[in-house]
Amino acid sequence: MISARESGLVGCHKCGTVHEPSLRECRTCGAGLRSRKPNSLQNTWAWLITGLVFYIPANMFPLLTNRVLGSDDGHTIIEGVILFYKKGDFLVATVILAASLIIPITKFLIIGFLILSIRFRWDLSAHARLVLYELVEFIGRWSMIDVFVVALMAGLIRLGAIISILPGPGSVCFALSVIFTMISAQSIDTKLIWDQTPKERK
Repeated sequence: MISARESGLVGCHKCGTVHEPSLRECRTCGAGLRSRKPNSLQNTWAWLITGLVFYIPANMFPLLTNRVLGSDDGHTIIEGVILFYKKGDFLVATVILAASLIIPITKFLIIGFLILSIRFRWDLSAHARLVLYELVEFIGRWSMIDVFVVALMAGLIRLGAIISILPGPGSVCFALSVIFTMISAQSIDTKLIWDQTPKERK
């Protein structure tokens, strides 16, 4: 299989139209033509590390705060999972555990592994790399479920001084971590997945 780059052509990153290398703009959508995104892996690393930096305080600070009769009681993600398990709400606890811990950590690991496999040309097929990338794209849409639940509860449960639920600093850090991780996934130039070394072509 020969790529457009190996054929001396340039594919548009936006719409996929193939052009002669002498052109500078896509004739279909008008986007700038580049064979590969400049500094794609470096940008991906930067966004990924930023997301990881915000993910740490997201698990250390309360995700939400319960204000009952003027008294505030906040819970971190882990404390919330343990609390639901103790109360017997195993389904809720499992959903929170998956959305807040398993999915984000899995995304960090997959994106990091994908970047390293591209950078050092590990013995991994392009199809396997593409599957990993599609997996990150699929699970990424569920990453904001915790933030959505906190925003929904904070908007619905507001009874003044009697009882209120307020977003904690952990929810802000978690939302930023998810956003930066999503940007890091979008920063990956998927064309790099299909670039092959001479040994791989043989």
